[in-house]
Amino acid sequence: MANVQLTSLAKLPTLSKLRKLELSDNIISGGLEVLAERCPNLTYLNLSGNKIKDLGTVEALQNLKNLKSLDLFSCEITNLEDYRDSIFDLLQQITYLDGFDQEDNEAPDSEDEDDEEGDEDDNDEDEDEAGPPGEYEEEDDEDDGGSDLGEGEEEEEEVGLSYLMKEEIQDEDDDDDYVEEGGDEEEEAEGIRGEKRKRDPEDEGEEEDD
Repeated sequence: MANVQLTSLAKLPTLSKLRKLELSDNIISGGLEVLAERCPNLTYLNLSGNKIKDLGTVEALQNLKNLKSLDLFSCEITNLEDYRDSIFDLLQQITYLDGFDQEDNEAPDSEDEDDEEGDEDDNDEDEDEAGPPGEYEEEDDEDDGGSDLGEGEEEEEEVGLSYLMKEEIQDEDDDDDYVEEGGDEEEEAEGIRGEKRKRDPEDEGEEEDD
């Protein structure tokens, strides 16, 4: 409700969940106790550019227990001596006054805070959708196990092939040995026949002599 010529907050509705309220550049000069009654959970309040002149007017904000940031710049009250120290003493619940804390550290931008909260919510949703990491690890382990089994089967196939090839080579060698042995037997048989032939003519000659 910035710059809408407000002079009073008497008709402000009850907004118990409201956290941030913009009332800058109006003509408000008092009646701030309504804020604690109607908007008790405010954390940020901007009253800059209004007609607030003294500490007594701001004292009504003590009942806003959750208030963390208050803007009063461009109000006449900022011309008071020790203005900042007086406000921090009066409203001890606040952390930032006119965008800075007591040590002159700048307050984080409200949009950045909203983005951070949104990112946290997104991260929580992603974690919920992703599920526990253990499931994927187990699947990976199963995949690794399957690949190991596959390698083992390939090794067994290679061993089996080499074994069979050795068997075939040995069978061929055995066949060659058999052929050679058979040849030796034939040669021996021919030698015996030759000796018989040599002996037969001699026997025939002896028979003729007889």
